Formats: sequence, structure tokens, C-alpha cells
Amino acid sequence: MFVLLLLGLGALVTPAHADSGSAPPLFVPQLLDAQVSYVAQKLDRMHSAYTGPLSLPAGGDQALSRTFGAYLGMRLPAHLAFYLDGELFTGGGINKGTGLAGYVNGDVVRAGPGSGGKQRPYIARAYLDWNLPLGTNSAPMARAQDQLPGTLATQRIELKLGRLALADDFDKNRYANDTRQQFMNWDFINAASYDYAADTRGYTDGFIVAWVQHHWTLRYGVYQMPLQANGQALAGPLDRARAEQVQLSLHPFGSDGFALRLLAFRNIAKMGNYAQALALAAASGATPDIAADGRYGRRKHGYVINAELPLADDGDTGLFARWGWNDGHTQSFAYTEAERALSAGAQLSGAHWRRSEDRIGIAFDLNGLASAHRAYLAAGGCGFLLCDGALDYGRERVIEAYYRLQLGHYLQLSPDLQWIVNPGYNRARGPARVVGLRLHLSL
Repeated sequence: MFVLLLLGLGALVTPAHADSGSAPPLFVPQLLDAQVSYVAQKLDRMHSAYTGPLSLPAGGDQALSRTFGAYLGMRLPAHLAFYLDGELFTGGGINKGTGLAGYVNGDVVRAGPGSGGKQRPYIARAYLDWNLPLGTNSAPMARAQDQLPGTLATQRIELKLGRLALADDFDKNRYANDTRQQFMNWDFINAASYDYAADTRGYTDGFIVAWVQHHWTLRYGVYQMPLQANGQALAGPLDRARAEQVQLSLHPFGSDGFALRLLAFRNIAKMGNYAQALALAAASGATPDIAADGRYGRRKHGYVINAELPLADDGDTGLFARWGWNDGHTQSFAYTEAERALSAGAQLSGAHWRRSEDRIGIAFDLNGLASAHRAYLAAGGCGFLLCDGALDYGRERVIEAYYRLQLGHYLQLSPDLQWIVNPGYNRARGPARVVGLRLHLSL
């Protein structure tokens, strides 16, 4: 049904041609992109000394996820634009999206509290984008998802307000950021320790302001937090719960060269504290429950260092690395369960074997937990992704490799392999091997 809706949108709105080089007329909706992605994955049988409520199954598992999206934009007066994105997720993920910090499919929508497990179309993004030029220089912009064609000032003030995906603007990376065309594992979409505000689908309400210059950009954003960990409902007023982030992006050799991003974040929400949950459990003799200890006003802070280095092929071959940290005192809330995250990898262009649109990617990630979080899981406590009932702690290590085969202008096929040591930080389990195949169609 949603596929038919995507096709129908093409008849209702004006397609914005990427090669026209001209801005679309005012107040005329433009179809900027439409996409369909299928991800089939299989978890092989693996060693498991014991299992808990959210443990990866020792006997293996398989799953198919399907995502559909239509992305619209409309140019408005006074340097304004409006963007509206509709999406649909169906199917599921291995072990219903749990059992790993570095989960294997970035398209999977977690069935968090308040979501009801419903799979129906939803508004992903709906926001105003205002760009105030600070000079006369501009650059051409091609049609793309959430990007109207035309020109954009290279020095500007930008403000976004509405329903947003925080990761669209923070912790981006040229080689590791797009689960539908690059790596599938969460560890390579963003730093695993970056517990950024989002509902179970990855979106929230808020605003961002950016000061864009030739060789650097400074961004600051404030967003609503979920009402509860892994929740679909948002907490409401920003004075009660919010997520703040500031990021300085450095491009010393221009926008197509080496980039370094320095990000700091702070979350304020109704969060549980791991040490307090353990103390309450010890006093009562019960299993610790982080959710039962939730109080407004508790905070989490952290940082991410993110780098990319183009090497050849107009930047299509290059390296990337991320290091992330958060304090780990309060519960993991919105992204995944990790307090330390180090990742690095490479992308290689198919130009070297006469397949210029093909890509190979390979990357490694190492995730770790803070001591209080580790003790909580070892005592039988559950998070929203991890619950083994006990814990023989070891850092979770992920290796992923993919080949993206371009078939014509619109279609991509990507075989993928992931190898995970100590899944869920547990040496009593694994290693886990996940084989996948992704089909991505973009208009």
C-alpha cells in the first residue's frame, strides 16, 4: 500500500530535477526522493553458556526488514524551506532488535514502550529550514533527500525547527553514516556511546542553529528527550527534559578534504541511576531495576571525536574514525547501551576495477561499559537492549564488511558480513556471525 502511495506522490508533486541547477518555484511541493530498502539477515548458530530474556538465541535467527520513504520539500520566501518526510517500516530484526550494543541493522525500529509494535506510515521529519546568507559566495546544490536544488550560501546562519533526526546534523561522517548505502551496524552510523535524543524510530522535536564558514561550522541543538528509555512518546517541556549538543566541525583544506568534528552532549531526563538501582536491590534482596529508580533532573554527558580523511577518487576512497565516551552513571536511554566506543574503517571506490559507482567498506568497532552499568547487568538487571541475567564481562568487538553493487542508476545490492565477539559484552556467548543482503532503490 505504501509503495503505491510513493508512486502516487510522483503524480501529485513536481519532481525537482538534479541537473536543472535552478531553484524550484515558491510554494510548489517538490518530490526530492523516494526510497525502498530491504535487509535480509541470518544469525548463525553460536556458543551460549546460558540465556536471559534479551540474549541472542544460541540456535540462530533470521529476519527481514523493509523500509519505505517519500521525501518532499517546498521553497518559501525569505530564505525559508519546508521539508516533510513520510516513512513506513515493516518486518523486523534479528532477536527483535535486542541482545547487542552494536546491533546489526540500522533500519530496525525498536518496539519500545508506547509504540505498541504498530507498523504503519508515520511522519519522520517535518521542519522549517532557514538559511541567512552572510556573504555573496554560494555553491550549487543538487536534488537530494531533504535538500532542494538551487544554490546555497557558503557562509550563512542556518536554523532548523520542527520534527528532526538529530543525527542528520551531529556526528555525521562521509564514510560511515548511512545504513541504507554504507555500513549496517549501529556502531558505524554514530558513535555507540552517543546516547542522542530520539524516539524508537530515530526522530524527535527540537531546533538547531548553525554558523557556517568556509573552514569551520559551529552547531548547537536542543531536542526533546523520550518520556522513558526506548520510548516512543516524548517528555514534553524542555525545562523538564532535554538533550543539548554542541559541535565544532573543522575543514582546514576545504569541504572535500580532511574533516574533524568535536561534539559534546548533555541529556536531562527522568533517568535511573545504576549505582542507586544496585543499592535499592541490595537493601530489598530483589533484582535491580533501573526503570524503577527514574527521577527527573538526572543528567548524562559525553563527547565524540569524529574524523574522515579522503584519499583518492574525488573522495570516494577514504578513511574514518570515531571515539566516543559518556559518564555512564545514568541509564542508557535512546540509542544503545555503551559508554565507550572506538571505531575505524575505510571505504574503497570501485573505480579501481572499472566499477566507479561500486563501493567496498570494512570497519572495526570496540564498545565498553562503565563500571556501574557493568555491575548492574552482572546482578541480573535489564536494559532496553541487554538482559542476559548475568554477565561475564568482555568488551564487545564488531567487524563489518560490505560490497555495494550499483545496478543501473537507481538500484543497489549489498552483501554484508558482520562478526561480533562478546555479543552483549558477554564472554559466555558467541562469537556471532551475521550474513546479510541489502536491496536499496532510490529515485
